Amino acid sequence: MKKHAKPVLILMLLGALVVLAKEVVTDYDHSADFQQYKTYSWMRVKAGDPLWADRITRAVDAQLVAKGWSKVDADGDVAVTAFGSTREQPTLTTFYDGFGGRWFWRGFGGIATTTVEETPIGTLVVDLFDQSTGRLIWRGVGRDAMSGKPDKDEKKLEKVVDNMFKHFPPPPRGSK
Repeated sequence: MKKHAKPVLILMLLGALVVLAKEVVTDYDHSADFQQYKTYSWMRVKAGDPLWADRITRAVDAQLVAKGWSKVDADGDVAVTAFGSTREQPTLTTFYDGFGGRWFWRGFGGIATTTVEETPIGTLVVDLFDQSTGRLIWRGVGRDAMSGKPDKDEKKLEKVVDNMFKHFPPPPRGSK
């Protein structure tokens, strides 16, 4: 069993890193000059729960204000939209009783019991549009932002939005 434990542990750690690395993805219009934008206004926030719409708005507001942008009631340089959704994802958990005493490469000896549990998975999409042209200039997608547990989800949401805006605004055209 020790012989197989190290490769299994390494695969589990690599899998966890891949999942964490894909938690937040951002993209932007490389021809947009983000230096020209100073104000923003909300166009729409859609979340299954009105409490979440307020939380999403506050989290994004905090990031944009921290980046030097000012919120205006209407007709900002940039229009902001956000969409939060959750779905149930089946999670399989298998327990091997180990009866038989051997670990075979093709499986375990003994009896396996698998249970299916529905886990809520949440995705948050934040879009920024140039108000004058209506073009999408920036998009952030955060996965696992909401799980259905309000106490933990507020912290998760803040972390996801923080990561989303970590390198915002994008560098000026021509710089690297």
